[in-house]
Amino acid sequence: MRLSSQLASDTAYYTSASLSDEQLALWGKALGRLAHRAMMEEVLLTPKPGLVDRRNSGSHRDMDRHSFARSARAIADGLPEFVYLGYALGDMPASEVLSALREPGMVCERSMLRATDGVNTHKGAIFAFGLLCAAAGRLLARSAEVEAYTLCQEVADMCEGLVARELALVKEARTAGERFYLRYGFTGARGEAESGFATALNHGLPVYRESLHKGWSSERSLHQALLVLMAHNDDTNLVSRGGVEGLTYAKKQAQALLKDGGMTDSRAKERLAAMDDAFIAKNLSPGGSADLLAVVWFLAHLPKVISTEIISK
Repeated sequence: MRLSSQLASDTAYYTSASLSDEQLALWGKALGRLAHRAMMEEVLLTPKPGLVDRRNSGSHRDMDRHSFARSARAIADGLPEFVYLGYALGDMPASEVLSALREPGMVCERSMLRATDGVNTHKGAIFAFGLLCAAAGRLLARSAEVEAYTLCQEVADMCEGLVARELALVKEARTAGERFYLRYGFTGARGEAESGFATALNHGLPVYRESLHKGWSSERSLHQALLVLMAHNDDTNLVSRGGVEGLTYAKKQAQALLKDGGMTDSRAKERLAAMDDAFIAKNLSPGGSADLLAVVWFLAHLPKVISTEIISK
């Protein structure tokens, strides 16, 4: 079944494409698996400054890689629904789609919290991958190509005006995101989504692909991409924990290692481990960049998944 309960009959008239239920299910399952793998690749990458990995739990006392694994599995199981919903709403104006994604987003969030005994491990990832999967569904409904650029452009179209609606009109901050926008102008995850994940698409993804092209391992390439993301991203997770000073510190640490060649430095992993210790001491965690790293991995490996798990079937 493409969509649960009344949702299918309410929204089916919006789409004019003709994928069979089996074909659509294939896409949903493949993209859900890809997102799951992306989340696992991010958490298992070690060492990472202030983040959960195989070395430690970073600056997080309420989670570890095992709770991350449970969370990633629970979230991935709910992501096909975003593909199906995006497909059903393929002809709806992009600006009207976002509100329809809130319900499956809340379902995913509840699944995450059940899997982690109430700990928020992946709220940012739910937001990012929910948008990407819905965007894929909309592209399929229009028989458009599903690849990194078209996906991110579709996300940007769906999120157009999001910052203005949810941040720019706020006079008195009620949430951390609103407070950071009013005080510093940081747009956080909303701004990244409205830009079509520009930091991931324009910085992290090219570096990851170029590193792989050089013959680097996926692990080494991901480390390089993470440093680039940290150097460019106005990560509100860092601001939440350490203020603008914490964000500036984290950016400078990443930039310093990149200036020395990043992962070409013979002591790069030692320096990353030292950064990890320093971030933990300052209670800093670049969680926004971690979410974008998972997005980078997802976008980079999307073509292979389409060719091996969908087209070849």
